[in-house]
Amino acid sequence: MKLVIGSHVSFTSSKQLLGSLNEALSYNANTFMLYTGSTQSTKRGVIDEKITLKAHELMKENEIDPKNVIVHAPYIINFANRSDEEKYNFYINFFTEELNRCNALGLDKIVLHPGSATTCTKEEGIKNIAYALNKVFKNTPYTNVLLEFMAGKGNEIGSSIDELKAIIDLIEDKTRIYVCLDTCHMNDAGIDLNYFDEFLNEFDKKIGINKIKCIHINDSKNVVGAHKDRHDNIGYGTISFDTLLNIIYNERIDCPRILETPYINRGEKDATSPYKQEIEMIRNKKFIDFIQ
Repeated sequence: MKLVIGSHVSFTSSKQLLGSLNEALSYNANTFMLYTGSTQSTKRGVIDEKITLKAHELMKENEIDPKNVIVHAPYIINFANRSDEEKYNFYINFFTEELNRCNALGLDKIVLHPGSATTCTKEEGIKNIAYALNKVFKNTPYTNVLLEFMAGKGNEIGSSIDELKAIIDLIEDKTRIYVCLDTCHMNDAGIDLNYFDEFLNEFDKKIGINKIKCIHINDSKNVVGAHKDRHDNIGYGTISFDTLLNIIYNERIDCPRILETPYINRGEKDATSPYKQEIEMIRNKKFIDFIQ
């Protein structure tokens, strides 16, 4: 199995996709994940076609397949709630434009947090999510949506196979709906990742392993079932390096592995990225204590 691994990288208005790619290359990655703007706002700049073209030329030179590059939707989108119809429709229109931006960047996969049912039941929330996605799909070409497996904080939807299946079952164009696993989220949702193959057996039976198109690789600061969603660096959390390694190299899943682990000394002036070291550890299959 060829390991396709990278991390979350930045996307700036000036350097755009080319800047994201160069950051990924500095980590010795062969894929990456980006947001096309702020994770917490809807402010977006214009996609520069010339920069995008240069980025794709450089990706080709470095044997990075654009189909392995992942976009992530901003966190503020919440399709589960529909009590405010104006806000609900705003999110639909904004997410439609996000898919159009993916298309302009030549990227065909975007990860979406399904949403949190804070003003309705989860059953109603699931219907609201599916209705919104069906509208978005009708107004956009090509781009696929990957529902992220969530940790189950509060009224979050998507913290079980059954909840993800319930959304997918209501999607009209099933050729464009997929799943992104997240090891921290799964751990915090109550899944013992030491039995990952048993999880895959259930997932395959209910949804199909072919629907898994990305895995976020994160350790967790929490015990199994904590429902807190606090990422930790690879080998420093409760999941363990060996357990994560077994998931990363599981040959039943053919998709990109993306790191979203915390920066070292996050929030401080000397904060540094851990991704180059973590990718090296994963490739060498050997844990190195690089955080002092």
